[in-house]
Amino acid sequence: MTTSASLRTRTEEPPGPAGRPRSAGPRARRAAARRRSGSPWTPWLYLLPALAVLGGLLVYPVYQLGLISFLEYDQAQVSGGEPTSFQGFGNYTALFADPQFRQVLLATVLFAAACVLATLAVGCALAVLLTRVRALPRLALLLAALGAWATPAVTGSTVWVFLFDPDHGPVNRVLGLGDFSWTYGRYSAFALVLAEVVWCSFPFVTVTVHAALEAVPAEVLEAAALDGASTWRTWRSVTAPMLRPVLAVVTIQSVIWDFKVFTQIYVMTGGGGIAGQNLVLNVYAYQKAFASSQYGLGSAIGVVMLLILLAVTLVHLRLLRRQGGEL
Repeated sequence: MTTSASLRTRTEEPPGPAGRPRSAGPRARRAAARRRSGSPWTPWLYLLPALAVLGGLLVYPVYQLGLISFLEYDQAQVSGGEPTSFQGFGNYTALFADPQFRQVLLATVLFAAACVLATLAVGCALAVLLTRVRALPRLALLLAALGAWATPAVTGSTVWVFLFDPDHGPVNRVLGLGDFSWTYGRYSAFALVLAEVVWCSFPFVTVTVHAALEAVPAEVLEAAALDGASTWRTWRSVTAPMLRPVLAVVTIQSVIWDFKVFTQIYVMTGGGGIAGQNLVLNVYAYQKAFASSQYGLGSAIGVVMLLILLAVTLVHLRLLRRQGGEL
């Protein structure tokens, strides 16, 4: 009896203040968490197959892109007529000294910003609309959006070119524009491509934001309505802050997609428009690398695009964390 009592006394934790059991220290809690979670390498073992695939499909091409951007790698080097030589930052110096590159870079930034803003506006508006209509119209709208989303970029661009064709397109006939060419002027061509980009991009925003809206507690929206908040006020002050992580994801995705637009510009403007007036960086890199056989210069443009997208993504994530959002 005495022995069992003494064992219980030794194994029981000494009481804390006011007779309460003393809680375990930080070291004991960390040890318990490690025992529950197992080895710290276990998550990496599960991720190893995906990391191996990403390494082959992403890391190695990026490495080759960066390597070629530092080399003199033109048609003579590709065919083996001349040896490949290291140029350092020579391709980048020539790139930034080219006034056409600066013009194309500015046009790309403005065009991508317009596409992102228009896509988010249309996608969020339709997502809110889906929460306010009945089941059958909601299903019809979702099917129409998914149809636009599933359409290949080449097919969608070709259809849009036919719709706005100055000779046979139905849009000019309906609007009474005669033989007006949408792709002749610089700004009208950019506007036409922007409309097609938004048409094939807004379904992603609509579906994602609509799913997030369905997860917003109804009690919060009812409380805002009882306080007399308008629809716009409820969206700006209640719904949007709760959707901040989702909006961050769709914004980053839209920036990446719209900044590297290639197919729509190439198909709808015939490779960049008259005298290159509708060039964007992706098409400009293609022309330099494959049309002019300046592979080193084209790779340098690709590296610049990659760095710009990384910078935009990191800045956006930093601002999001400062505002208290979590991804």
